[in-house]
Amino acid sequence: MRQAISLLLVLAAGVAARAASGCTNIIVTKGASAEGSVIISYSVDGEYYPTLRATPAADHAPGDVFEVKGRDGKVELRIPQPPHTWATVGIMNERGVAIGETTFDGRPELQNKRGGLRYWTLMQLAVQRAATAREAIKVMADLVAEYGYRSTGETFSIGDPNEAWIMEMIGPGDGGQGAIWVAVRVPDGTIAAHANKSRIATFPLHDPDNCVYSPNVVQFAIAHGYYNPKTDGPFRFCDAYCPATAATLRATEMRVWSVFRRAAPSLDLAADYARGVAGAKPFPLAIHPDRKLSVQDVIALMRDHYEGTPYDMTKGVDAGPYGSPMRVRPLTFKLGGQAYAWERPISTQQTACSFVADLRAKMPDPLTGVLWYGLDDTYMSCYFPLYAGITEVPASYARGDLQTFSWDSTWWVFNLVANYAQLKFSYMVKDIQVVQRELEGNFFALQPAIESTAAAIAKTDPARARRLLTDYCVSAGEQVDRRWRELAGKLFAKYNDGYVQDANGQPQEIGYPEAWLRDVVTLRPEQFKLPPGTPAEPAPAQ
Repeated sequence: MRQAISLLLVLAAGVAARAASGCTNIIVTKGASAEGSVIISYSVDGEYYPTLRATPAADHAPGDVFEVKGRDGKVELRIPQPPHTWATVGIMNERGVAIGETTFDGRPELQNKRGGLRYWTLMQLAVQRAATAREAIKVMADLVAEYGYRSTGETFSIGDPNEAWIMEMIGPGDGGQGAIWVAVRVPDGTIAAHANKSRIATFPLHDPDNCVYSPNVVQFAIAHGYYNPKTDGPFRFCDAYCPATAATLRATEMRVWSVFRRAAPSLDLAADYARGVAGAKPFPLAIHPDRKLSVQDVIALMRDHYEGTPYDMTKGVDAGPYGSPMRVRPLTFKLGGQAYAWERPISTQQTACSFVADLRAKMPDPLTGVLWYGLDDTYMSCYFPLYAGITEVPASYARGDLQTFSWDSTWWVFNLVANYAQLKFSYMVKDIQVVQRELEGNFFALQPAIESTAAAIAKTDPARARRLLTDYCVSAGEQVDRRWRELAGKLFAKYNDGYVQDANGQPQEIGYPEAWLRDVVTLRPEQFKLPPGTPAEPAPAQ
């Protein structure tokens, strides 16, 4: 069986690479979903090289262990295996349990660098061992209690076909025991989002159906001076363990605001809290959307650059002449002693990979979960389906590295297209979206036929159903890879040396948009001015 390095290893390897910390998750509960499913999205943002793996289910004998390895490849822990582990593809298992995350760091002094488990290992072990979201929370809590927690603050999205939870975890400081954590069930009928900031505020202490937490969650904060029950009011996890500044709010809560303002325009939600306005009310953990959301709706939310708002990144001089939403790092800078920050959107060029997990309750196990998977920038990516029951992944999604370009790596092909598009973004993105919409539209249109066929076969021959789904998903990924390589060639030919080929293949001089030309002339009014009376016709080509 063809396999590759786990998607989770991108998280481990990426920390040692050129990381640009930041991820975004969107959670749609069953009652807020158009299909009656739980939906979780996860963008892995940073200079990582993502690879993909389908791992088979396995039965384990007494004495079998899971080896936790460091970045140097050395074994750091050996954790006893349970009697059975579930099949997984990416960070989703065959029972329809999926997990995403965003790092909030929080209080750096609470990182336990001697702890045993990093967050990506917890996610991997949880999807292998848990049949429900609640079980996943228990798996993670039990593991850190026994082996310790090594990462900084994390917010996890944990879903199954019936429930969605947000779990937040932070360490106890160097050499401490276990972790401090809380997990809250997202109320059915609502949606939630998180983006590198702790979002759980107050939570019920005596409602285990909807909230579970570590026994030390409040007392630890009191003992360390993070919370004073006499003066601080009700305990808020996010305030105690992830105190916010205007700069961090701008980089994090703006993304939550944009999800909420698009999903529920009727709320007329102001961005004041995310902009650091003093006294502004924090955004709620979850909201009721104006209408139920589909997987396609969630994909659209992931492609957001604040379009249609005062913060629209495709507008203004900072977007360049062709309306590019790309802002290179660092996002903050100083001029004349004044600090500034570019906007940080949901969709960013630093995304390594992303997925939308669609978790359905009334489907047989091979079909329970669908991982809609895409590479690079979500705005210019193309999502294709990976069913929970598949046994292989497309080979070009499971090879390559961050240092060497290769046409045999789908990730590199997507990066090539997205980076080339920055030369004339407002033009090229339209060509990209034609292919993107065609492919994604076909995959969604074919979904009912593929699933009905596989479900019928699964009743008498589950192995054959898995083979059908595997062949389809591998073929879909290969089709995306092939079309994107073709697209790269067409873009190079059509947009060459500043010209744009017309329908007949003839290069055309298109110049720059008038609004951008006005900005240039306003900034440098004399340099480009011709003498009075000079004809307006263009000069002869040189």
